Amino acid sequence: QVQLVESGGGLVQAGGSLRLSCAASGRTFSSYAMGWFRQAPGKEREFVAAISWSGGSTYYADSVKGRFTISRDNAKNTVYLQMNSLKPEDTAVYYCAAVVAPYTVVVENALEYESWGQGTQVTVSS
Repeated sequence: QVQLVESGGGLVQAGGSLRLSCAASGRTFSSYAMGWFRQAPGKEREFVAAISWSGGSTYYADSVKGRFTISRDNAKNTVYLQMNSLKPEDTAVYYCAAVVAPYTVVVENALEYESWGQGTQVTVSS
């Protein structure tokens, strides 16, 4: 399995931006499809965005489409989540996850992911 460490969370005002990073180690990063999930207090973990290991395919939850962008740099073993136009309802702990998958496949289902990071808190104030 690959080890994942998220960073970049913090407190931001509504309308602001943050960029989350997820650094991977331990296995060949470019074999992994990656995803971002989030969990708000009292709510279930929900899908945010996913990217294929090629980087050529991406998929977003409707709630973040047009505001968030997922990307990856396989040379740096890192996946990013650029979050713009943040809203108070985006407040949550954000997790990255990894799963071995074919070149162009994106994975939305959390149950399919093999490795998870520890999470990073994002708080959006109104």
